[in-house]
Amino acid sequence: MLAILAALAVAWLAMTWLFERHIVRRETADLTRAGQVLVAGLRLEPNGAPVIDATLSDPRLSKAAGGFYWQVSTTSGSERSVSLWDQALKPPQTAPAEGWSSRIAAGPFDDRVLLVERSVRPDRDGPAVLIQVASDEKVLRAARREFGRELAIFLGGLWAILSGAAALQVVLGLSPLTRVRADLARLRKSPSARMSLDHPREIAPLAEAINALAEAREADLARARRRAGDLAHSLKTPLAALSAQSRRAREDGAVAAADGLDAAIASVAAALEAELARARAAAAREAVFAAETAPLAVAERLVAVLERTADGERLIFDIDVPADLKAPASEDVVTEMLGALIENAARHARRQVRISGAVVGQGAVLIVEDDGPGLDKGRAEAALARGARLDEAGPGHGLGLAIVRDLAEASGAVLSMDRGDLGGLRAMVSWTAPGAGP
Repeated sequence: MLAILAALAVAWLAMTWLFERHIVRRETADLTRAGQVLVAGLRLEPNGAPVIDATLSDPRLSKAAGGFYWQVSTTSGSERSVSLWDQALKPPQTAPAEGWSSRIAAGPFDDRVLLVERSVRPDRDGPAVLIQVASDEKVLRAARREFGRELAIFLGGLWAILSGAAALQVVLGLSPLTRVRADLARLRKSPSARMSLDHPREIAPLAEAINALAEAREADLARARRRAGDLAHSLKTPLAALSAQSRRAREDGAVAAADGLDAAIASVAAALEAELARARAAAAREAVFAAETAPLAVAERLVAVLERTADGERLIFDIDVPADLKAPASEDVVTEMLGALIENAARHARRQVRISGAVVGQGAVLIVEDDGPGLDKGRAEAALARGARLDEAGPGHGLGLAIVRDLAEASGAVLSMDRGDLGGLRAMVSWTAPGAGP
């Protein structure tokens, strides 16, 4: 829009200048024709004074300061129009004899005039006669101002139209990028997603390059997960051997050394289990946005398994999840999250575990709560603070909750914990909108 405005401003200046030149040429031509009429009616008195027998019909000539003037001069005298009254046109330093010349000069009545003049000789042996015809330049200036004003209004309207057309062109031209933005959002959420190839040919090379980059990224992530898993599995055998050595040391009476060795082995084993769990969680994230899952079926399946465990046999599981509730994540992810939450609740509950769900706005929420000791508000907030480790937040609330937090963030959800209505820990996984990314 600024470029169009600058171009139209230059056009206004150029067209105003061209119009001024045009009206000056037209006025010069009219003055020249009036001068030719004066030449045609010119004669000289015996004493050399000029006499004009021709009559110009312009009414401005008969009015003092009328704006149109003529003057015929020789060394012996001069004759001029009534409009000059008691004024006179100033002669030039040299007057052309071969043609008419024009100039802007100071004129009568303190005005500037456009002056056309020429020197002629009616008699070959007679004196030279200076013919001068002039008109007020302020008339030309007024015409230029009026034209410039009307042209500016026209060009202003033209600028508005061209700017609207340019804006429409940009909107239509960039509209395919809206789909590119949606594809990039899917790529950000899932490493397995790819750019759509249904794009204009101008954007197709960009989509292909992004897809190649996404494939390279996915391959790097797969290799990294594979190496982490391989490393964790490869360390299990040495740890098993160390455990055997610890048992032998304990049998030989080195109880203190065996205790220290068992503590170190337990620490390394916990780190390995954490790495394996995170590798499984990372693999599950790729399918987070692939489908929606009904949490009710998942919760019933998990409860059926937990009821057969030592912790689950003594508990009452209350499932209050609507059958039509959909969680915007894959079944594996929902199973991983609900499984960790229900298992954690069963481990700390006294008699009851409640699993509930609801639709909140355009999103969904899953809640798992128990009647155990729970966590107070300060410890729950500290456990979920950025950079905190949930496995250090308190007894029993450890690695499983950390995995739930990772999967919740990957699926666009938020994990929060507080004290529930049953008196124990309440864990909530909330999606603000179906499929919303972080």
